[in-house]
Amino acid sequence: MTVTERPAAAAPTPAAPATTGDRQSLPAEERYAAELAFLAAQDTGPRPPGWLLTPRAVVTFVCGSDGTELALPGRRTGLPAKLAIAAKFVGERALVERCVVTLAGERGLLLTGEPGTAKSMLSELLSAAVCGTSALTVQGTAGTTEDAFRYGWNYALLLAQGPTPQALVDSPVLAAMRTGRVVRVEEITRCLPEVQDALVSLLSDRRISVPELTGSEDAQVSAAPGFTVIATANLRDRGVSEMSAALKRRFNFETVQPIADPDAEAALIRRQAVAAVQRAGAAFGVDDAVLDALVTVFRDLRSGRSAEGWDVERPGTVMSTAEAVQVAASLGVAAAYLPGGDVLDLLPGHLLGVVRKDDPADHGRLLGYWDGPVRRRAEDGSAMWRRLWDLRGSLR
Repeated sequence: MTVTERPAAAAPTPAAPATTGDRQSLPAEERYAAELAFLAAQDTGPRPPGWLLTPRAVVTFVCGSDGTELALPGRRTGLPAKLAIAAKFVGERALVERCVVTLAGERGLLLTGEPGTAKSMLSELLSAAVCGTSALTVQGTAGTTEDAFRYGWNYALLLAQGPTPQALVDSPVLAAMRTGRVVRVEEITRCLPEVQDALVSLLSDRRISVPELTGSEDAQVSAAPGFTVIATANLRDRGVSEMSAALKRRFNFETVQPIADPDAEAALIRRQAVAAVQRAGAAFGVDDAVLDALVTVFRDLRSGRSAEGWDVERPGTVMSTAEAVQVAASLGVAAAYLPGGDVLDLLPGHLLGVVRKDDPADHGRLLGYWDGPVRRRAEDGSAMWRRLWDLRGSLR
C-alpha cells in the first residue's frame, strides 16, 4: 500500500453531494468535502495532534448544527461566509461526544450494536472528520490474516532484493501508524482470535516490529501522533469470535442503539430511500402513508410491542433501520420502473423477504403480527391497514 503525504487542513475541492459521476458511492471525505473545509476554517480552536478539525467541529460535522448557519471568522476564497451543517448520524449527541473524546485521547474505539444501526457509517464519518480519510480500512472476516493488521511483502521485489523496505507492503494499520491517522476495522469479532490479538501490542506499544529488517532503522515503525483505531462489532452475528480480555481493555466500548424517535427514523428512511432511487435513475414516488406503515411495522416487530401497546412476537431477524431503507428503496424502484398498481400491495412481500433471512419460524411470527395489530387496526377503520389485512394471503 502506498503511503501519501497527509493532506493539509486547507479547503479540499468541494464534491457535489447529489451526484457520484461514474461511482455508485463517494467516501464521506469527498461527499462532504465542502462542509469539512468550512469547519476547518470556521473553528480555529485547539486540536489534538494530527487532527484536521477541532473535537467540537467533529461533533458538529456528525450531528449537524441544528439548522443554525455557522459563520466564518473572516473571508476565505472558495468558502461561503455562512453554512448550515447537515446532520448525518441520527442518534444521541452524547454518544458522538464520547466517541470523539476517546479518539482525542488516542484510545481505541469499539462501536457495538445490532446490525443496521449505522456503526460503519459513524466510523466512516469520524475518520473523515478527524484525519481526512476513511479509506484506511480492514474488513474483518474468518479469512482475515494477521498481515491485514501488520504488513505483507511484494514478492517480486522480495525474490529479487530480499527483505528490504521497498519490498514491504504496508497494511492499512501500518499506513495509519506512519501518518498519524485513524484506521477502521470492520467486524473485528469475525476475525479469528489469534488475528484479533495482533492489535493488542499495536494499541499498547504503538509500534510494529519488522523482524525481517532487523539491523536497519526500518526494523521498527512507531505510531505518529494522531494514530488510533475505530472498530465495529455485530455481536449477534453467527460465527463471531469472542475478543480476548486483553484486547477488550484496549478499547472504549460504545453501543449504537436503534433510533428511538419514530419521526426521525421515518425521515431518515425517506431521505436515504429517495437518494437510492435517484441513483437508480428514477424519481421517488412512494407516498408518506406507505412509508409510515413500513416504519410502524419495523418498529413494532423490533420492539415486541405495537405503538398501541399490544404485545408482538419479535422475529429472530433484526428489523433494522437499514433493512427498512432497503425495503423503501425497493418500493420506490418498483413504483418507478414497474408501475401498474398500488405500491402498498408490494409491502407484505418485501417484509416477508426480510423476516425469512434467518429463522424459518419468523414467517409464522409475521403472520401472527398480521393476525394481531394489522387486523385490529383494520377493524378500527383505517383504510390503509384494511388493505394490508386484505393482503394477508400474499404472505403464504
